[in-house]
Amino acid sequence: MAKRLVIDRFEGKYAICEDSEQKYFAIETTELPADASEGCVLLISEEGELRLDTEETERRRKEMAEKQRRAFGG
Repeated sequence: MAKRLVIDRFEGKYAICEDSEQKYFAIETTELPADASEGCVLLISEEGELRLDTEETERRRKEMAEKQRRAFGG
């Protein structure tokens, strides 16, 4: 089963990523898929291969946008 991480932020040449247990990992940006950005969901295969989970990333972005809309009365 693939491990899932979310890119929290970038610091220098590292992407700081968080897993479901709120543990943080630093991954060199050169190891990331080309279109990875903050908030993107990454899947790590058993072999250590990184790929974007575009479906989960989009779902999370829509969820956050809805929370912001409700919070700010938009």
